[in-house]
Amino acid sequence: MTAVVREDRAGAAWLRLDGPPRNLLEPGVLEALRVELAAAGDDPAVGAIVLTGTGDVFCGGLDIPAIRAGADPREFARGLVALLRLLPMLPKPLAGAVNGDAVASGFSIVCACDHAVAVEGAQLGTIEAGIGSWPMIAQVPLLKRLLPRHAIRNIVSGVPFDAAEALRVGAVNRLVARDQLESAVEEFLATATRSEGTAALGRPAMYRFLDLPYGEALDRALEEFTAMLQPATGGS
Repeated sequence: MTAVVREDRAGAAWLRLDGPPRNLLEPGVLEALRVELAAAGDDPAVGAIVLTGTGDVFCGGLDIPAIRAGADPREFARGLVALLRLLPMLPKPLAGAVNGDAVASGFSIVCACDHAVAVEGAQLGTIEAGIGSWPMIAQVPLLKRLLPRHAIRNIVSGVPFDAAEALRVGAVNRLVARDQLESAVEEFLATATRSEGTAALGRPAMYRFLDLPYGEALDRALEEFTAMLQPATGGS
């Protein structure tokens, strides 16, 4: 079974899926990851959060063998939806250190990160259509992150992107050799944490604006800009 291991370094919380060889997700793992993410988001000593995996795989998605063995698929689905709802609302920058293949729901997590660095040779994408299923939940972050034609091609075919194509279509920001992965992510962290406390307001707002029509987003931005600059007032 996969565990979630937290390591704090240089002001960032690194959360690692630890269940080799595939770091699969099941309800307990999804809840543990959600709890650890929320705790890191609330921790004043943490300026950013990194998601990564153990071994040569970032995440192989939901534990389908467990479902086929009789586990309730609705529990898996509810846990995944709860996690994917949380990711854009975190008050800290979120990076993916993609240490290997990220497929199915694992790829949806990568797409929900603000920044993703992947190792050369990784495969990234949904695979469900290729095995007679459909990435009903996992497709949502893809459709938000990628241009529709790229997302749809992966979703309907179930053929993942190779690392070079994942970079080209915008699924990841950078490709590096395995021994350079952590240092490459740390380069992003050094810039992402410059906003300090303003990310607590700005990052969730950024993702809300993505879902709004242009004019409505500007109206909301005006309201949130004013609120951001308004000095805190004490109660009487």
